[in-house]
Amino acid sequence: MRRILVVEDENALAEVLAVNLEREGFEVLVARDGEDGLRQAQVKLPDLVTLDLLLPRKPGLEVCRLLRASEPTRMTPIVMLTAHSDETAERIGLTVGADDYVRKPFSVNVLIERIKTLLRWHSERAAFLPGLLIECRGVVIDPHRHRAYWQGHELGLMPTEYRFLEKLLRNPGLTLTRHELLGAAFGANTKGFEGLIDLLAENLRRKLGSGAELVESLPGFRYRFREGNGAAPCRSQEPQGAWQS
Repeated sequence: MRRILVVEDENALAEVLAVNLEREGFEVLVARDGEDGLRQAQVKLPDLVTLDLLLPRKPGLEVCRLLRASEPTRMTPIVMLTAHSDETAERIGLTVGADDYVRKPFSVNVLIERIKTLLRWHSERAAFLPGLLIECRGVVIDPHRHRAYWQGHELGLMPTEYRFLEKLLRNPGLTLTRHELLGAAFGANTKGFEGLIDLLAENLRRKLGSGAELVESLPGFRYRFREGNGAAPCRSQEPQGAWQS
């Protein structure tokens, strides 16, 4: 049974979500403030968190950031819920690590379908090529542990940044559109947020440092991973040495 943590201070909404999620076969945990939500997420390790943006004791953005900074919850899917219509707040929410962003008021049935889609998407990704690493031009990704390295040093990517890099690295030299990369990075309905890809690319280049040029920007809001002249082809390999840690 999949476990969902609902972090919501509106009692009526929290109860509606809990009842409907339980009806769909989920185990549901409820937290009424940010501090309790963070504690339950770290102790009970839910399969997904729905997180209100405005919460007492600790705001949703801070809870999201702390969950992403904690190893046990680093890759836990997070759906942020908010009554705000401010696009800037949504951009911040997605870039600090949320996987999806839903504005209130919303259809509970639609939210549940998005939760199911997100859980299915994460399960499929976790099962894809477990134990194999992908390496290209000094960049290595571990699809099983969702980690990325540059010249042997871990990059410390947010989940969305990791998935952005993974999509590029699996398609070296291939030009990818914002739309393709948005779907890979977030895996949910983020229509209207294509500009987030530019921000993810900027963050990724900053973390790559001397390898920043490997993430190429092309006309028409497209990107690709630079193959380079005479460079060794990208390849899969078994983990060994430092990569096993």
